[in-house]
Amino acid sequence: MPETLIDVRALKKYYPVTAGVFRRHVADVKAVDGVDVSIRKGECLGLVGESGCGKTTTAKLVLRLEEPTGGGLRFEGRDIGGLEGSEVREYRRSVQAVFQDPFASLNPRMRVDAIIAEPLITHERLDGPEVAKRVSRLLDLVGLADRSAKLFPHEFSGGQRQRIAIARSLALSPRLVVLDEPVSALDVSIRAQILNLLRDLQAQLGLSYLFIAHDLAAVAHMSHTIAVMYLGQIVEIGAAATIATRPRHPYTQALFAAALPSHPSEPREELVLTGEVPSPLNPPVACRFHPRCPHVMPRCSSEEPVLREHDSRRVSCHLYSAPA
Repeated sequence: MPETLIDVRALKKYYPVTAGVFRRHVADVKAVDGVDVSIRKGECLGLVGESGCGKTTTAKLVLRLEEPTGGGLRFEGRDIGGLEGSEVREYRRSVQAVFQDPFASLNPRMRVDAIIAEPLITHERLDGPEVAKRVSRLLDLVGLADRSAKLFPHEFSGGQRQRIAIARSLALSPRLVVLDEPVSALDVSIRAQILNLLRDLQAQLGLSYLFIAHDLAAVAHMSHTIAVMYLGQIVEIGAAATIATRPRHPYTQALFAAALPSHPSEPREELVLTGEVPSPLNPPVACRFHPRCPHVMPRCSSEEPVLREHDSRRVSCHLYSAPA
């Protein structure tokens, strides 16, 4: 089994809410509330859930764009919470990101070669010919011609711009790439091409991915492990094939029931969630999913479930635990 690259334990991120003239602290928005996940070398962890469940905040914590309120992250066995100065820069070389909108993430005033070369110039001392050689290799890796180097982002299609963003993310030879909705802004016909490119790059370069997406088919296609988030907490986690074909948590079941089947004749369970996702400012007590759950029981509103081993995955639901 591959070694663990990044290990996240009891990770929390609370945003304080203040009120009044003196900005008195009155509450916290619990964006991430006790998340435990890990990513092994050369593998992909898919993180899924509705908007506002804490996926992007988790990504920001992994990228060290935000500091955690509690818990910690270990990268290759080392606690990254105490890193400072050059150690932070070295960590950020190892962990790169590709974001949702390729046009917004690329400087429209810079040519493609300058965009890809920017991290190389910032972090490494390379002469001009070596930079040009590295840029050419990166363009080739993502399937773009050398002539692309002298063009501007607006001269490319959405899929091509995302290839440029991927090339830039690989410039410093990272070990982990955070993919935050990398195909959701693209045409359906282009999405499969980008996903297959990402899988090919993973196999070729030994990359690990944190893959965040609403598209459950894309997550199932890309991931080795799937973690399902609801209101800042993991409610189910396990092997991708297991979670995609046999979901156990009612929330996971509803997510996959709402997704398009892989084949028109495939039988599927109709499971419709009622209501909106509650606010993380005032989440429901005990099981956070109980106000929307079709299988709610009395204990769900008084006793908080914990992640337990069940049927080859971990699931946080009283349906699979004996009464206390």
